[in-house]
Amino acid sequence: MFTGIIETLGIVQEVKKEQDNIHITIDSALSNELKIDQSVAHNGICLTVVAITGNHYTVTAIGETIKKTNISNWKVGDNINLERAMKLGDRLDGHIVQGHVDQTGTCIVAQETNGSWFYTFEYDTDLNNITIEKGSITVNGVSLTVVDSNKNNFSVAIIPYTYEHTNFHSFVVGTKINLEFDIIGKYVSRLYANK
Repeated sequence: MFTGIIETLGIVQEVKKEQDNIHITIDSALSNELKIDQSVAHNGICLTVVAITGNHYTVTAIGETIKKTNISNWKVGDNINLERAMKLGDRLDGHIVQGHVDQTGTCIVAQETNGSWFYTFEYDTDLNNITIEKGSITVNGVSLTVVDSNKNNFSVAIIPYTYEHTNFHSFVVGTKINLEFDIIGKYVSRLYANK
């Protein structure tokens, strides 16, 4: 389980395809604190550490993960939002995040607004995921509050700290992002749909 509060950025050092899998090596200040088999959220994707060498560690994504996320677009030099799993007893500063990306979305608005930033993301409604105003959403692993909610898009406002310390500063119109919708909202939506 994660909180959506990003600890640091990692830099993609290598992307290696092997059959249906992708092995990704990340350069990160967290590397010397990690252990093999540990879960780390990468742009909101929970991936298991499979190797550690100095300041680098490697994770592997399988076909299902590749299909539901933007991981196949990652390339050497990309900044990746990183968060280690929450410790039992820690504060839940963001919201409950599983690290299981529901689907991808696309940035359709990216603009500075007098010291903060405003983004709108569009997503496919065929999977029946929903947002609500003032509800929680995870974008590339970042816990955010929805400002505006529409049928197939939503908006968020970003403070300068989040802009500078996550990969939001690299978002432009057309950027493909990972979305994890609020777990409580998903259960309520499923219950409502089954009535």
